[in-house]
Amino acid sequence: MTQHVTDTVAHEAPAAASPRREWWRDAVIYQVYPRSFADSDGDGIGDLPGIRARLPYLKELGVDAVWLSPFYASPQADGGYDVADYRAVDPMFGTLTDAYDLVRDAHALGLRIIVDLVPNHCSDQHEWFKQALREGPGSPLRDRFHFRPGKGADGELPPNDWESIFGGPAWTRVTEPDGTPGEWYLHLFAPEQPDFDWDHPAVHDEFRSILRFWLDLGVDGFRVDVAHGLVKAPGLPDVGHDEQVKLLGTRPVPYFDQDGVHDIYRGWRRILDEYGGERVAVAEAWTPTVERSALYLRPDELHQAFNFDYLGTGWNPAGLREVIDRSLRAMNAVHAPATWVLSNHDVVRHVTRLAEGDPERGLRRARAATLLMLGLPGSAYIYQGEELGLPEVVDLPDEVRQDPAFFRTTGQDGTRDGCRVPIPWSGQVPPFGFGPVEGGPSWLPQPADWKHLTVEAQQGDAASTLEFYRRALAVRRAHPALGAGRQITWLDAPEGVLAFRRDSDRGSFVCTVNFAAGPVTLATPGTLLLAGADVRPGAAETVLPGECAVWWAA
Repeated sequence: MTQHVTDTVAHEAPAAASPRREWWRDAVIYQVYPRSFADSDGDGIGDLPGIRARLPYLKELGVDAVWLSPFYASPQADGGYDVADYRAVDPMFGTLTDAYDLVRDAHALGLRIIVDLVPNHCSDQHEWFKQALREGPGSPLRDRFHFRPGKGADGELPPNDWESIFGGPAWTRVTEPDGTPGEWYLHLFAPEQPDFDWDHPAVHDEFRSILRFWLDLGVDGFRVDVAHGLVKAPGLPDVGHDEQVKLLGTRPVPYFDQDGVHDIYRGWRRILDEYGGERVAVAEAWTPTVERSALYLRPDELHQAFNFDYLGTGWNPAGLREVIDRSLRAMNAVHAPATWVLSNHDVVRHVTRLAEGDPERGLRRARAATLLMLGLPGSAYIYQGEELGLPEVVDLPDEVRQDPAFFRTTGQDGTRDGCRVPIPWSGQVPPFGFGPVEGGPSWLPQPADWKHLTVEAQQGDAASTLEFYRRALAVRRAHPALGAGRQITWLDAPEGVLAFRRDSDRGSFVCTVNFAAGPVTLATPGTLLLAGADVRPGAAETVLPGECAVWWAA
């Protein structure tokens, strides 16, 4: 059942956290996966009061905003991305009052709050879907989803050949109220996540109401899950081939990136613009090209889109330069900021992804990649724990895994549980301060050697990854040529090195990244601001260690 708070809470819109105009153009946004951030009550699951208590840590880290993955009422078939009630907080995370208190405290600290919105699908426990099943064929509620008769003599085959992102058919056949096999419903993800039919006006009305509910509570914006998936091609045509799309796939398919989504977001933008404080929406849009992603960011649509092309590019200077140039061109064409991200709750953590089997190499490259990302014009996203240098947990026992893709063997490669292990805060034994009781539970087990990676262990250690991130974010905020902007100037550099310059009327900045394993000697371009490793600049030349990035004030 939807929760309610008092009228004075429900309709109060806290003032924006900062008067800075168009704050989202250069914001550093920190992603919190609520189950894994901080547990306040000792049940082994992170919650909203736990996040609220750790807001000062995020303020000290130096981020501008916090994005919260779903905390809505949900059976948790897919980590909360199966929403049963969009206006209620799941009891495992707290209450609606806890959500309001978190937003209020964040604003008092100068932080903004972005919440996940899941409009492509809901939970099979959503009241609309349950009523559609109860009422049977012909129910008006079935028109709000994609119910279809099956193919074959007895309707025993799915309506088309679409595949679920999590593996297997994207259709499930229901048992009708009289006990007979009946219609099929579409679910691009797990069977517990039926897709809405956005051709139905009631779906539009409902989500406009949901937007206003959370904007009235005071949130500063929304991250739109599967923003590219709401509209399906007319007639739901067959794709015609197997392995249609991976989680971050880019092949055109009739259920993703249809042009009809743009009218939806134009309507949402009008709602966002009604509210003060520059409320924003961020698209999770998996599109064939970054140019297609840019269409979601035209001036009357959404504000940002995740740059999956950048995330998917490996330790490759030529590849990174190409995707940086292409991203800036595409975003500049629609006057939107580029975004940059290295990790999130759906991919292998970049410390492990870049390591090629060598953890020390992975950390070196991760630091260099961080300086490259934070040096680029636009907005950057940090996934919880990357500031601690956390690696992917690759040896979770099968019996503790919870990612639905793991249990559907033809689904996406690997599992997402390894990047969702609760983060370590303090102490010498698990759960490392994640919960209030030493040795207490955590919903996924942490490696014992994470005692060296806790916030407590890294705090005040100048060589630690945590202090490295704090310095980088402080420099980024202070230097006039960093943050927002639309272009970079590439500089001549030896093979295996990327160097670019950014200029402002109050100073210039140079970022140099050595992708090679060994050191290179470069002309010193200015005063050293920050380095990913020990660098001692000379007056004319500087030796840059292998797999290292440096920031200069030019």
